[in-house]
Amino acid sequence: MDINQIAQMAGVSRATVSRYFNEGYVSQEKRDRIRAVVEATGYSPSQHAKSLRTGKSNTVGVIIPKINSASVSRMVAGMTPVFAEKGYQVLLANTDNDAAREVGYLRLFEEKRQVDGVVLVATVFSEEHIAAMGDMSLPVIVLDQDLPGRSCVYQNDRGALRDITANALRSSEHPAYIGVFEEDESAGRNRHLGFLDACAEAGLDVPERAQMIADFTVDAGYTAAEELLEVYPEVDTIVCATDSIAFGAMTCLREYGRHVPEDVQVTGVGDAELSQIVTPTLTTVHHHYKTSGAEAARMLCEQLAGDTTRREVRMSYEVVVRNSTR
Repeated sequence: MDINQIAQMAGVSRATVSRYFNEGYVSQEKRDRIRAVVEATGYSPSQHAKSLRTGKSNTVGVIIPKINSASVSRMVAGMTPVFAEKGYQVLLANTDNDAAREVGYLRLFEEKRQVDGVVLVATVFSEEHIAAMGDMSLPVIVLDQDLPGRSCVYQNDRGALRDITANALRSSEHPAYIGVFEEDESAGRNRHLGFLDACAEAGLDVPERAQMIADFTVDAGYTAAEELLEVYPEVDTIVCATDSIAFGAMTCLREYGRHVPEDVQVTGVGDAELSQIVTPTLTTVHHHYKTSGAEAARMLCEQLAGDTTRREVRMSYEVVVRNSTR
């Protein structure tokens, strides 16, 4: 079944059927006849042919760093209904935190023209990233990082860590920090700086041995906490860059006979579902990840509709105080 057969069965011209599928003007009588034939035959126009004709794929690319990340899944959950409402399908590209693969997907989307625009859920920005985005004619929205000169939606990570640390320091003299690699400007460097800001405001000088770097995993949180207990046994608060790290730290403390929060307080970032289930429940930062995903999707749709205004949106946050702090 093709468009010519649809036209013949409906008793209209091929051009009329084409206008019908492309939402052009067709009289109500002819529209009803074409619709009846389409419903009877189950015909669906070729998306590939339509793309060749219009130059649009009605697909957007979303490059994500880790498909099993709770924060990333919430961002994607915020994007998809916005794109669906505007008639766009979503093509996910998972990089497993590989910066080179991020650059590869950016170049692939530009060269193959498989998508009309891109949302990049970013972790780091290398010279290769900047060059790839500079070469792109497709609109690109950066999500979860602040990149000057680019439309982006990002979290206030420095402010969030400053506030949650300040809350814990009300009953703490020996805080420690477990963060992630600082090439990640948002989750790495800014969260670490927020911790240090709060400590400085409280008049506390945190030694280097009390500041650890770990991966984004429960196991890494356990290992880092274990090392902390060895090199900084007086620790009474562990501020963690993610909830996963915090879960690992709490497990380690329990196995080493340290009670949370009586002996050591623990905080996280992300407000994952488990933070309300673990014992004790976790004090954490709630970032509005789903809302930020929706905002990035709306921003891209506006650019695809012709609005090229550059915008930067910094999201708000909430410190959720639970039982892992005193």
